[in-house]
Amino acid sequence: MKELVVISGKGGTGKTSLTASFAALAPNAAFADCDVDAADLHLLLAPAVRQREGFRSGHAARIRADDCVGCGRCAALCRFDAIAPSTRPGDGGRVFTVDPGSCEGCGVCVWNCPVRAIDFPEQVCGEWFVSGTRFGPMVHARLHPGAENSGKLVSLVREQARALAERENRELVIVDGPPGTGCPVIAALTNAAGVLIVTEPTVSGAHDLARVLELAGHFKIATAVCINKWDLNPEQADGIEAAARAAGATPVGRVRYDKAATRAQRQGLTIIEADGGSPGGFALPKTDGSRSGWGEASLPSRAVLSETGSAATLAGEIRAVWNNWMNLVKETP
Repeated sequence: MKELVVISGKGGTGKTSLTASFAALAPNAAFADCDVDAADLHLLLAPAVRQREGFRSGHAARIRADDCVGCGRCAALCRFDAIAPSTRPGDGGRVFTVDPGSCEGCGVCVWNCPVRAIDFPEQVCGEWFVSGTRFGPMVHARLHPGAENSGKLVSLVREQARALAERENRELVIVDGPPGTGCPVIAALTNAAGVLIVTEPTVSGAHDLARVLELAGHFKIATAVCINKWDLNPEQADGIEAAARAAGATPVGRVRYDKAATRAQRQGLTIIEADGGSPGGFALPKTDGSRSGWGEASLPSRAVLSETGSAATLAGEIRAVWNNWMNLVKETP
């Protein structure tokens, strides 16, 4: 069983759109959405949740008003301005309260309270899910707004996806990784068999690609590069491929900018499904009923749209990227 990770140096390159198409192409795979800060793979894979668990990480201070003597030592020591004076319900005495949105969980107030009136419970920062999709099982998660420790949650999602793949004898785990080069990306890359970096032909795309190539090189992972929307700036695309080769990565294909992708996504489909094998136009399934994205999956029924498009060409380019990447992974010891 091999774990393959799709990442990008920046957001908005089309990483998740391509990952969803790879899910449609992979014959026997499990999937993991590790972009836990802004998970959206569920929008195309429509997972039906089978298991839901809380994610606990970090701590936050809570002052017990009944025990607080109002000395203010906690507020004086807090470097994050998370503690402010207040009045105690009932007698109107001076006490202090913690703003949970500002508390960084450092614990200084807890350790220095002279009357031990501050609790320090572990926080529930989000949820993770085990779900079924029309392409195979999926593990995904979402952090609560403002929550941190996404690297820890990424590691948890990957561990659960690997365990699920082993139980079901899946050949691959395809991971939709986070953008950037920070802790969540490092957590997504560790021990991966291969990584595909999706970039775009812009100045910021080239700059951020260089950073994430350096990160992948640090972990000595076989690295492939795909340029999405390459036709927006062909000269920039040529330069990006040259830079990728110079960094030891392998360009595995380009995908054009095409509104057929948008039309497919509006139907909740991957571009592979939108192609429908139609050589002249493209066939899009229509969804039956509503779908929450985190709840029950609604499988599409086939229906041919009257408008024509280039989904077949676009799907062919994505298939080429997938096949080239798989060949690279097979050749890597």
